[in-house]
Amino acid sequence: MASITLGGNPINTAGELPKVGSKLADFKLVKNDLSVASLSDFSGKKLVLNIFPSIDTGTCATSVRKFNESAAQLENTTVLCISRDLPFAQKRFCGAEGIENVVNLSDFQEGSFGKANGLEIVDGPLAGLHSRVLIVADVDGTILHIEQVAEIADEPNYEAALAVL
Repeated sequence: MASITLGGNPINTAGELPKVGSKLADFKLVKNDLSVASLSDFSGKKLVLNIFPSIDTGTCATSVRKFNESAAQLENTTVLCISRDLPFAQKRFCGAEGIENVVNLSDFQEGSFGKANGLEIVDGPLAGLHSRVLIVADVDGTILHIEQVAEIADEPNYEAALAVL
């Protein structure tokens, strides 16, 4: 369990994050067209997992915009933006913002991705949503970088995440 903050107030997550050097766990997440994506769909690609509470908050929206800009420059890399938002909300946001270089995935059905990776918020006003986490993995799915943002309203360290690619 990690202790993070929301507006300076402590909140907790469900467990421990994966460790650098470990392999990404398989997942089943819902794409904007309501089909299911799994880790194998991105085989052979470097991955940046941009995980956040909701696309409809300023910080989360900013992270999607920033990764959309960077993703166009990244060789053999896919940026996955993962939240518990409905796929319709993710699609609406990206359409309105002209975001085309990231893949939005939703964990809305069971929250199993958040639980399995120890990043689900378990108390406070955002209980049930994902904490703000960046995970970067190589083409073999080995985790190269992980950051859980200590204050959920803060942006992650984009440069540190992209530097390991």
